[in-house]
Amino acid sequence: MNNLKQEIEARRTFAIISHPDAGKTTITEKMLYFGGAIRDAGTVKGKKSGKFATSDWMEIEKQRGISVTSSVMQFDFNDCRVNILDTPGHQDFSEDTYRTLMAVDSAVMVVDAAKGIEVQTLKLFKVCRMRGIPIFTFINKLDRQGKEPLELMEELEEVLGIQSYAMNWPIGMGKEFLGIYDRYNKRIEQFRTDEDSRFLPLDEDGELAVDNDMKKTSYYTQAMEDIMLLEEAGNQFSEEKIRRGELTPVFFGSALTNFGVQTFLETYLQFAPMPQPRLTQEETIVDPIESPEFSGFIFKIQANMNPAHRDRIAFVRIVSGEFERGMNMTLSRTGKSFKVTQSTQFLADDRETVDKAVAGDIIGLYDTGTYQIGDTVVGGKKTFKFEALPQFTPELFMKVTAKNVMKSKHFHKGILQLVQEGAIQYYKTLHTEEVILGAVGQLQFEVFEHRMKNEYNVEVRMEPMGNKIARWIENEEDVKESMSSARSMLVRDRYDNYVFLFENDFAMRWFADKNDNIKLYSLL
Repeated sequence: MNNLKQEIEARRTFAIISHPDAGKTTITEKMLYFGGAIRDAGTVKGKKSGKFATSDWMEIEKQRGISVTSSVMQFDFNDCRVNILDTPGHQDFSEDTYRTLMAVDSAVMVVDAAKGIEVQTLKLFKVCRMRGIPIFTFINKLDRQGKEPLELMEELEEVLGIQSYAMNWPIGMGKEFLGIYDRYNKRIEQFRTDEDSRFLPLDEDGELAVDNDMKKTSYYTQAMEDIMLLEEAGNQFSEEKIRRGELTPVFFGSALTNFGVQTFLETYLQFAPMPQPRLTQEETIVDPIESPEFSGFIFKIQANMNPAHRDRIAFVRIVSGEFERGMNMTLSRTGKSFKVTQSTQFLADDRETVDKAVAGDIIGLYDTGTYQIGDTVVGGKKTFKFEALPQFTPELFMKVTAKNVMKSKHFHKGILQLVQEGAIQYYKTLHTEEVILGAVGQLQFEVFEHRMKNEYNVEVRMEPMGNKIARWIENEEDVKESMSSARSMLVRDRYDNYVFLFENDFAMRWFADKNDNIKLYSLL
């Protein structure tokens, strides 16, 4: 047991959140590089060299250079076992990202120094706040001209409503970027220098303790003035506030030139939380160490990680205890028990069979259609369910048919598999059973079309239905099919529940006035 306790305490599981293009994939690469998980950090930019970022494994990602699925990467660093969950930056995939944020214990927010806090960062940040998880900030791209550091700190506090504490401070920026003043480690780290002279010591007054040309620059003087200001007027460092998600430690650096990433990673691991307890629907708390039985929940299902095998993987966040291959597991939703013989861990699409994993780890279980997103799996006799994962109300809708009628079997199989991943939602009309797909954003449809063609060999015809307002019904028994019209279309979802698709707000209000006995509700 003691050994298990140590293993769990060494786990650090986090997601990296940011706006597209802030450098999230690059920073992930560099961390993997330090953890020895990859030999050569290939940035997303280097498309022509054919070296693609390790975490972007799907064909469409290689073409577009964006992450559209959350990958999981694991490596060891400084006595910690680190699990990074990469999240799609693109807003159309925010649903996948929100669910991924349910599976982590802390988040790293990457901010572009030139752009500051962007829309998508703000959305994801709010989810982290909602869960009260610690947030660490990396302000990236200091090797380019950007906003003033003090302005960025102010923006963090004003826009996000969180206190910030600068762990280090840039000396210069862009072409004149000389390095960072490391407040936490009490040293200066020089930019673009050889390893021997990378760190320079500070004296008792916090000034450079050695002769260096940097001292003569106005950038050094400016940085020293800023630091004095931070010491006097800035927030106090508080480990307690970091843990509660009320204060974010801020690090400056440049992921592309691999500067400041190692310092960030080392410091992050000291303050990031180990696996945290989780709440069940029965309002009991499952503690990673105190609850000896294995338990976990499925936060993502991914089809065709290996196109040759048409396989599906259910990603499980282990909440308590230990997983061993060959063990018996019970799916709480159905009460069915089964023996787990195939399980994997990931470095993007390099998978290895995992024989053992503990609380905090993410494992993949082969799925033949058994699992659903949000399912709880337990190892003991007693079943329970973890809190429900967020589900979103789609806004865009498309009618979808197979171009070739002969391929309808493949068409339905492909749709059901991709729908189970949770990126798109599935509806069908009442009698004709035409397929309607709903999504949060347009890009999801493009990815769906691309994957149907490439992975299931089915070309689809997509007919936009435009924006609709989807509402579920609390008292289904009172719904009559005659209530369905062109402006308030009645369909069924994949669980066979009734859903009204209203043309607009006016149509919804009109319907509600005429049918005040029908109680409508939306998802998130």
